[in-house]
Amino acid sequence: MCGVCGCGTDGVAINKPNQEHNHNHDGHSHVHDGHSHDHSHSHGKTIIDLEKDILSHNNIEAARNRGYFEAKNIFTLNLVSSPGSGKTSILETTLKDLKEELNFYVIEGDQQTLNDADRIDALNVPVIQVNTGKGCHLESDMIYDAVKQLKPKENSILMIENVGNLVCPSMFDLGEQKRVVIISITEGEDKPIKYPDMFDSADICIINKMDLLPHLNFDLAKLKNYAMQVNHHLQFFEVSATTGEGMDKWYNWLKKELENNKIKNT
Repeated sequence: MCGVCGCGTDGVAINKPNQEHNHNHDGHSHVHDGHSHDHSHSHGKTIIDLEKDILSHNNIEAARNRGYFEAKNIFTLNLVSSPGSGKTSILETTLKDLKEELNFYVIEGDQQTLNDADRIDALNVPVIQVNTGKGCHLESDMIYDAVKQLKPKENSILMIENVGNLVCPSMFDLGEQKRVVIISITEGEDKPIKYPDMFDSADICIINKMDLLPHLNFDLAKLKNYAMQVNHHLQFFEVSATTGEGMDKWYNWLKKELENNKIKNT
């Protein structure tokens, strides 16, 4: 259960496209490290203690994931955004253009459906869908279970597309090396200051749908200024997943980071 919004992990399922559900939680309250996570808490102190317990457990699992990724030199990215920003489209375009050159694996996170996993599967890229049920974010143990099925090879790139949400995913480390926040110019300039935790926790900010800029009353400089107020270390990529504009710079960054990751882990 999320310590902030109260969403649950009941009904989590981890599936490959075109297969029956093979990992389903049955709706009972979950026990992690001896603490039962249910929905009965109502007092402030109890909720705060529960949140600490959840995040502590998640961070332990994230450290395990990170150790595995580093040992196998798997460069792992956590893609986060609000719904409709174009995360899946950016991922699709990236895979189409680079899959012959680099080894990609994908974990898709959504509350329901295998729609996004089916899109990735159509590109002949290994993919696992994690359906979070009532949950509004992925957690590190979900990634651990998905990776066991996915079995990514060494010297590869693992793309984790998180549930569309700019709030709760910011709290949950998945063991990734880099967090990439994606925002489209149709969302307005003030998202970074409305949802500062997400932008503060990110390493990269991809600004998508740049092809629509001539048709919108949108101030690109203001968006970047707001983002830099929250996190002055952010690196920006201005792209259009539809036209391919700016994607080459994003690709060059990916290749460079994969190589740097390999050197660091040898």
